[in-house]
Amino acid sequence: MISINIIIPTFNEDENIISLLKDIKKNIPTASISIVDDSKNNNMKKILKKNNFDKKIKYFHRINSRGRGSAVLYGFKQLLKKKSNQIFIEMDADFSHKPSELKQNIRLFKKKKFDLLIASRYLPKSRIVNWPLSRKIFSKLSNILAKAILNIDVKDYTNGFRIYSKKATYLITKKCGKIGDGFIVLSEILLILNINKFKIHEVSTVFVNRKRGESSVNLRLILQSFIGLIKLFLIKKNYKN
Repeated sequence: MISINIIIPTFNEDENIISLLKDIKKNIPTASISIVDDSKNNNMKKILKKNNFDKKIKYFHRINSRGRGSAVLYGFKQLLKKKSNQIFIEMDADFSHKPSELKQNIRLFKKKKFDLLIASRYLPKSRIVNWPLSRKIFSKLSNILAKAILNIDVKDYTNGFRIYSKKATYLITKKCGKIGDGFIVLSEILLILNINKFKIHEVSTVFVNRKRGESSVNLRLILQSFIGLIKLFLIKKNYKN
């Protein structure tokens, strides 16, 4: 049986985590789940124990660390220590990424032998539900800018609902995380895998805005993303030269 490993980066997601874990286990009972938590307190550990999840998942609490991208890379590095792990998935804790889509996406990923499968918000059959206009505009502009700068044949550069092969996961833990620690890592991963001719594919998704908790997107991450895209352009340019 192929080992399926799910990384969930969290920051103040105490309200969502138990419901999400139950939903994931309902859809993929055999999945190994790891949480990389950057919250200042350690409340989540207590919540997991109270709900009998403390021995069912791997929990990493990072102190003085921040950034969704660096949390995912940290989790992947931990999982790669076990050689039998084969499929690696990242998804958010706020239910914007639907666990009900996991099974069909994993099936397609294995059948087609992709290295990266992205649940894309910008394919014709995709839907975005209840997202504030400001977030829609920021996301759309970010993707347009990323497309103009990096020119990779995908529609969604910044959605973090993804499935990776083992060889892709190994490469990104070695090469990525050098230009930022937030959402820019998603575009960095795309560039590195595209440069190295990995097999990338997108599928439609239903993206739902969070119902509980607060988004971790802030001005620092927005600025980091735009500066990071310029750095990625230089990486791409130097690679061609």
